[in-house]
Amino acid sequence: MSIAMTINPILIAAAVVPAIILLVRVYKADRLDREPKGLLLSLVLFGILSTGIAAVLELLGTHLLSRFLEEGSILYNLILYFVIVACSEEGAKYLLLRVRTWRSRHFNCQFDGVVYAVFVSLGFALWENIGYVVQNQHGLATALVRAVTAVPGHACFGVFMGVFYGAAKRFEGMRLPHLSKRWRRLSLLFPVLMHGTYDFIATVSAKSAGLIFLAFILVMFSVCFRLVKRASAGDQYITQSANSDMPRLVPFDPDTPDSF
Repeated sequence: MSIAMTINPILIAAAVVPAIILLVRVYKADRLDREPKGLLLSLVLFGILSTGIAAVLELLGTHLLSRFLEEGSILYNLILYFVIVACSEEGAKYLLLRVRTWRSRHFNCQFDGVVYAVFVSLGFALWENIGYVVQNQHGLATALVRAVTAVPGHACFGVFMGVFYGAAKRFEGMRLPHLSKRWRRLSLLFPVLMHGTYDFIATVSAKSAGLIFLAFILVMFSVCFRLVKRASAGDQYITQSANSDMPRLVPFDPDTPDSF
């Protein structure tokens, strides 16, 4: 790999711009009480930091897995993508997300959970994308492919994490700790399952795998767009109230401006 490849501004821009665009879109979807820039920047940095944690966990996990199972077998791939990769990456994101935001005084609205989780996830995707681009001889092609698959994919994982995470915070505000704990678990479990499915399908060599992967991506993106719109439209302040046993998410209004 040449130095020119490493510092090529076009390649770096191709790796970074998609994440920045998605960050801005999600930030604008926060209509009720937007977050301070310093907090959001720290979440991107925490997302970058989570790549290092995940890399160490994945290295240890794959080393252990290869001692017991044949590399490339179906069982090997299932454990690799659902347990080692997905749990390491989403677990690292969730850990730093919670450390940075759970007790923050700025976490005062349910939709904040979506914003926080997406910023951490796209910080992860941004750094991961730069790494792929500068290490790949087809850097620009890699960046373009990942711009429409991996980067939005991480954003979707962040949306799923954030929807449950914001609901968990609201349940805590309503003094329902058992429900808050349950939804915190879901905020990790659901993105792990989505991430593992994404990676597993992407590596299947069957002829129909490409179409299945495309269908999965389109469905996931569509669901996430609707989740963001609905969560943004139904956002509420987190209060110390127990008037309802569920976080309020109003039905999506098609006349509501599309900010995502």
